[in-house]
Amino acid sequence: MNPSTATLPATTADADRKLAIFEEMMRAWSAKDAATCAKLFTENGVLHSVMIDPIVGREAIYQRIKGLEASNKQFHGHILRYGVIGNGTLVTERVDELVIDGVSRSYPVVGLLDFEGDQIALWKDYYDRNQLLRAQGRTVEVTVS
Repeated sequence: MNPSTATLPATTADADRKLAIFEEMMRAWSAKDAATCAKLFTENGVLHSVMIDPIVGREAIYQRIKGLEASNKQFHGHILRYGVIGNGTLVTERVDELVIDGVSRSYPVVGLLDFEGDQIALWKDYYDRNQLLRAQGRTVEVTVS
């Protein structure tokens, strides 16, 4: 590897700063504060739950988050572990909890976040769709062929 192009490990301070931004996102999402969530993204930021098409742009991200709000639903993201890899990507392992009509259900998630300064440029979440649907209280149909 050419030393001039080698990736240096992230500092603890860099990892902690990125985690603090992500924790702010989790708090805002739990508070149903779509405006703060959107402001944490770059103007052309991308929110991509990999089971659906990516949402591109701060305004589209705002509309998506706002559209997920419901008076009978609460969200809580519980970060289990995190680290910074590669060129500064924040990796989070977490359990997301949905409380719908007082019933709490959870599902595991792994998230990857790339930053430009103190804003999120790309947030990709990986989860099992059937576990998410069950957490939403929806029936999961399994077809066998």
